Amino acid sequence: MSKQQPPQFINPETPGYVGFANLPNQVHRKSVKKGFEFTLMVVGESGLGKSTLINSLFLTDLYPERVIPGAAGMEAPKFVVIVALHASECMTKYMLLTELTSFVEKIERTVQIEASTVEIEERGVKLRLTVVDTPGYGDAINSRDCFKTIISYIDEQFERYLHDESGLNRRHIVDNRVHCCFYFISPFGHGLKPLDVAFMKAIHNKVNIVPVIAKADTLTLKERERLKRRILDEIEEHNIKIYHLPDAESDEDEDFKEQTRLLKASIPFSVVGSNQLIEAKGKKVRGRLYPWGVVEVENPEHNDFLKLRTMLITHMQDLQEVTQDLHYENFRSERLKRGGRKVENEDMNKDQILLEKEAELRRMQEMIARMQAQMQLQMQSGDSDGVHGHHV
Repeated sequence: MSKQQPPQFINPETPGYVGFANLPNQVHRKSVKKGFEFTLMVVGESGLGKSTLINSLFLTDLYPERVIPGAAGMEAPKFVVIVALHASECMTKYMLLTELTSFVEKIERTVQIEASTVEIEERGVKLRLTVVDTPGYGDAINSRDCFKTIISYIDEQFERYLHDESGLNRRHIVDNRVHCCFYFISPFGHGLKPLDVAFMKAIHNKVNIVPVIAKADTLTLKERERLKRRILDEIEEHNIKIYHLPDAESDEDEDFKEQTRLLKASIPFSVVGSNQLIEAKGKKVRGRLYPWGVVEVENPEHNDFLKLRTMLITHMQDLQEVTQDLHYENFRSERLKRGGRKVENEDMNKDQILLEKEAELRRMQEMIARMQAQMQLQMQSGDSDGVHGHHV
């Protein structure tokens, strides 16, 4: 009876070949198993099609339960007129001012942060996508400070990541840092508005900004190119730092080099979004139907939607690296300079709001006191006239 030979280890590689060339394959398998995380912020005025574009980009519905309020949902100011024998004008002004102040405060509180997370899987690769929307941005009567909430959110994600990174358990850190910001620019203006300039200058050292011209189907091709040049000139004039695509490596193939060149030349991207399937030239396409024809979302001759999506997908890793190596490191170094002390932005904001409310209360009290004094003077004057009339 023959003895069974024990299994022998066989070198899978050819002689003279060590095998560390397979290390990228190991990293690839590990990355696919772990999945990827990406956070995209969209900022822009209401009505520019931000939600539609995001749903078009990722072929999903990120806002299934969103209800868009109409004009009827906003309470109009109440103009109350009180007619009195004396001081009627003062009372009328007081009531108008009170109601208008309340109305303005309601509008100024509309800037919000809404983060929606969805798990997307394509050919075995999982992506945890978080889209941060900012409804109400730029819609207030006074939009001067409307982006403070957005800046606070970006800093809070940096702070949370720094806290998790400094903790004991660092194996399962969820990265919610904002890796990219699509900033939507209205196609109806003649370039950047003062709010656009102020916001981008406030966040360009915190996040990668990608300018996007919304609703490009409202512009002709010549108008589109003219608006693009105007926006780029204003960005350069105001020293705004937007995200610049890295140059293609010398060993890359010519197709990739040409693609990178075209993507760079397309900034800012002029896009059209739509989730409706329309039949055009015998096939179903996503687009918008007009009396004069169909605007195809994924047709590069009609808009830059395909280029924007290609830029985001092919440079997603670079966007994350720039966030980690530049923006996060700047935040981290500033925190270390302060000796690890955390600036309580929320508490500071509360204190600021409290001070503003106290100042407003003092102004209202002073105004009421002045009106009471005027009413008393008018009443005394009326009594005096009555007495003189009796004697006459």
